[in-house]
Amino acid sequence: MFNLFRIFAPELTSEGMKIYKFKPILKQTLWGGDKIAALKHLSDAPDHLGESWEVSGVEGDVSVVADGPYAGMSLSGLIDQEQGRMMGEHVYQRFGNRFPLLIKFIDAQRDLSIQVHPTDEQARAAGNPCGKTEQWIIMKGSAPDAAVRVGLQRPITPEQYRQMVADSTICDAVARYTVREGDCFFLPAGRIHSICSGSLLLEIQQTSDITYRIFDFNRRDKNGNLRQLHTEQAAACIDYRVEADYQLHYQAEPNQLTQLVSCPHFTTGILDLDGTQQLSVADHDSFLLVMVIDGSGTLQADDETPLSIQSGETVLVAANTATLTVSGQIKLVTAFIGQ
Repeated sequence: MFNLFRIFAPELTSEGMKIYKFKPILKQTLWGGDKIAALKHLSDAPDHLGESWEVSGVEGDVSVVADGPYAGMSLSGLIDQEQGRMMGEHVYQRFGNRFPLLIKFIDAQRDLSIQVHPTDEQARAAGNPCGKTEQWIIMKGSAPDAAVRVGLQRPITPEQYRQMVADSTICDAVARYTVREGDCFFLPAGRIHSICSGSLLLEIQQTSDITYRIFDFNRRDKNGNLRQLHTEQAAACIDYRVEADYQLHYQAEPNQLTQLVSCPHFTTGILDLDGTQQLSVADHDSFLLVMVIDGSGTLQADDETPLSIQSGETVLVAANTATLTVSGQIKLVTAFIGQ
């Protein structure tokens, strides 16, 4: 467990806002369902809603502030104005105006493709800013038979991989987990994976939309064409090591923030709260993302007016916040960039 409950931060500048909400970027997909609309209390959501991008710095899909004095400003514009005050000085020096995390809610009504993502080094060699390491947290509302595929369950060589793709048996080599609310999986770049039907989950990842599709169950798009595969790019990126268990096991205590993942790309925690707790933000010299996965309550940054928040909402808390007071019956996930 790690401690975000200390309240020893000095008085910080009050320039800019302390808490930001963004307009969700809704993505219709071939495999999407109707769970995100219920989660986010949307009355006019499109059909087959597969993803809601909550906070994004991906080029072409940059988030926009939803309300307050910065309403309508892009996330990149906000960073340009607030810089280290919002991002954290070490985060701003490292990433500049490119927000380093992408937050998504994902609803898979059908199995997603088997896929893999490159490391930073592999992505940069191909002309992209970074690779894609991610984390999944299974949410309330997932079907009883919901599942995910994560990691190789038996050794295969790159040559065997190519043959299994060709004869449509690659799923036989990938570990499959039936999942329930609260299950967590860490997917470093290179780990083969797929979200299976029935899963509603929160995804925390690097700001990258690079996906190498390995196998898509021979499905065809709306024009009748087989979807493109990236067999060779994936072959070069797959981590062929086999682990005994790919699930991240943790012991969460009521009303205590429990660490889930700590890696160079993000540090995450989960809090199941009934009451009030104070989280220290200033300790980390980083923004804090708060994703509400169940319940409702309020967030108060320092002495600002409390903000109501409910399931399906995500906020960004500025790094120049000393303490964040959380109140209510609420289950949330936090993420920041460690030093």
